[in-house]
Amino acid sequence: MTQDQPGNHRVNYSIIFVLTLIHFTGDFYSSFFTPLLPAFVDKLSLTLAQVGLLTGIVRFLSFIVQPVTGYLADRYETRSFVLAGLFFAFFFIPFSGAAPNFWLLLLALCLGSVGSSMFHPSTTGMVPLYSGNRTGFCLSVYNTGGTFAFALGPVFITWYVARFGLEKMPYTIIMGAIAFFFCIRYLPVPVSENLSHLGFVGSIKESLGKVYKSIFLIWIVMVLRAVTGQTFMTFMPIYLTNKGHNLVSVGFIVSLFILAGTLSGLLAGYLADKTDFKKIFFVSHALMAPALLLYLYLPGSFVYLGSFIAGFAVLASLPLGVVMAQKLAPKSRSMVSSLMMGFAYGLGGAFSPLVGKLADIYGLETVLFYSAFIPLATLVFIIKFPKVR
Repeated sequence: MTQDQPGNHRVNYSIIFVLTLIHFTGDFYSSFFTPLLPAFVDKLSLTLAQVGLLTGIVRFLSFIVQPVTGYLADRYETRSFVLAGLFFAFFFIPFSGAAPNFWLLLLALCLGSVGSSMFHPSTTGMVPLYSGNRTGFCLSVYNTGGTFAFALGPVFITWYVARFGLEKMPYTIIMGAIAFFFCIRYLPVPVSENLSHLGFVGSIKESLGKVYKSIFLIWIVMVLRAVTGQTFMTFMPIYLTNKGHNLVSVGFIVSLFILAGTLSGLLAGYLADKTDFKKIFFVSHALMAPALLLYLYLPGSFVYLGSFIAGFAVLASLPLGVVMAQKLAPKSRSMVSSLMMGFAYGLGGAFSPLVGKLADIYGLETVLFYSAFIPLATLVFIIKFPKVR
């Protein structure tokens, strides 16, 4: 078996790079939405409830689309999900800046979200095939492509909009098109698990078998992590703007949050290849509440430090949930990846309309304060995790 073929014990870095590039490009455009919320609020006079509805619907599409795509990706050997998804992400999201009203803004962001949801399961499921015996590390590298994009994207787009205006956002399509044609050239065809003959229910039984309880526990933890993470990602930019930070400052703060998660995700993936996943999960989730409270209440320029600490804690466990699920259910890599990423992420984001409504009633700071304590509830479930090395 050559190094270019899936299943080799050696890491195929060229294909890991292509998969990471896809992840980076799609998430780079997806990252435009959150830091521009203050600009959308100002341009279209949106209420916090509308912001929550907008965020909730966009994230809910991940909740719906990713598991379906993950199921299909495990059964059919095609690049269509990856390439179509990447195209939707880099093509439609830039048009959100030119949207003249709430509904066209929602349409542009929804189409972009559908695209992002389509390529994630397939590419995540392909990583173990080309990572040899370093799956934890390679999946963290892949995940770093996304988190680094979410760190770089806010800085770029807030600078771009401050300089050229929201209406000029469609010109940013050019960067995505370059990466898209590169991926057409070098992306291999995904390898399915040939479970299509079993049907949906039968393939789920075959894939999960006796580990469904463990998969469910991991999923619950990932959902609760997503609720907290998405609440702070969505509403902290507005909170910071109300505190006097300008759009570029907010973009930099958001980027620090995600850049810290990039570093912690790499560290967690490296440690996961050497020790028990359960310990890393427990420590990172135990640190989330105090880290988020620092982010919320550190005064003045110390908010930059608070953002970094919070992102380091909140995003550390994201690749671990995916790796654990893939190790427990290796016959359904794309499906379980979509459960841990899109399904959990989307369901967590679907709470945003409720959070927005509560913020309109009780105040944004109050809602953020209580949201910081949600990760403490995950510790009960993490204690029951199986030991996976």
